[in-house]
Amino acid sequence: MSLEVDQLTHSYGTELAVDSVSFGLEEGELVALIGPSGCGKTTIVQAIAGHVQPTAGRISLRGRDVTGEPPEERHVGIVFQQPTLYPHMCVSENVAYGLTARGLDRQQRTQRVNQYLELVDLCDQRDTYPSELSGGQQRRVEVARALAPQPDVLLLDEPLSALDRQLRERLREEIARIQDETGVTTLFVTHDQEEAMALADRLLVMNDGHISGSGTPRTLYRSPRTQFVASFLGRSNTFSATVVARKPLILRVGEREFTRSDEVVTVPEGTSVTCHVRPADVSIRPPARTVADETVLSLPGEVVSVADIGCRYDVTVQTTTGHEFVVETAERSPREGDKRTIELPRDRITVFESGGGGRGGSTALPETSF
Repeated sequence: MSLEVDQLTHSYGTELAVDSVSFGLEEGELVALIGPSGCGKTTIVQAIAGHVQPTAGRISLRGRDVTGEPPEERHVGIVFQQPTLYPHMCVSENVAYGLTARGLDRQQRTQRVNQYLELVDLCDQRDTYPSELSGGQQRRVEVARALAPQPDVLLLDEPLSALDRQLRERLREEIARIQDETGVTTLFVTHDQEEAMALADRLLVMNDGHISGSGTPRTLYRSPRTQFVASFLGRSNTFSATVVARKPLILRVGEREFTRSDEVVTVPEGTSVTCHVRPADVSIRPPARTVADETVLSLPGEVVSVADIGCRYDVTVQTTTGHEFVVETAERSPREGDKRTIELPRDRITVFESGGGGRGGSTALPETSF
């Protein structure tokens, strides 16, 4: 394993920033560390790089404990959120910075610089100074500089956050290409869910100093294990249901009851549980067209707002149960005040025991289909 973080804990004075975080990165893996601002992402990156000495825990690179070692003795490359190029050095000098410490002679340094400038497609700017480069070009120089020493792990700490959307998307594609060509083990830190899901082999979702979920982007999106992950990754409708019986499990939403066979909950009958369903999974139908269907949960309601997003409509429906649902549809939109029935595919509903999630959210039930 290229990187192992074991029970990492760090406090700033009396404020606990990271609490007993453990994870690992396999050789060549690109993992995104994602979460809201202030959840501890940057503290973890700084601890791995050696710029923060953790309060407790262990960090290992290729099986070697580096927790107490200074940054220069760790084989880690890093690109920070803010630009860090030396303004008095040209592009090639910036990329070469740090190679002397690796024991490379002048010819080897020149070859290495050429190799990584070619990788980021900046050979023609080798004699250019940072002030003459665009923001995207500066980011690419920093990636080349971080990769030139051929580190064991590359750390990218929100490197695209200061760029406009179009440039972010282009550089995101560049980072994916570079990581694929070099095979460098990469930890990509971001608060942007789309960015993380587009780039990463695996996601680590942080909340309040803890890892709240871990898995492939599709797995975490479709089968989130905590209520926080369900609400953080993409958009999610939330509604409550009541446990009517436990064996077999029967849930009630308004006047509608449905059974979940072969499932177990720990909460007693009469307890409210929280359900999540993605807006893209919800259908909307005129009441007259609604038919009995055991695969969906049908709830009648009224359209309270419609937002034209361009490629779709976001239709908000308030059901007779008192819940509001956003429905994504590309079809002709209804108008405010129209009566509609929404249909929730039961196998797309994720259920959580309210208040049972401990760190980072509620606990998901073993399965998610009714």
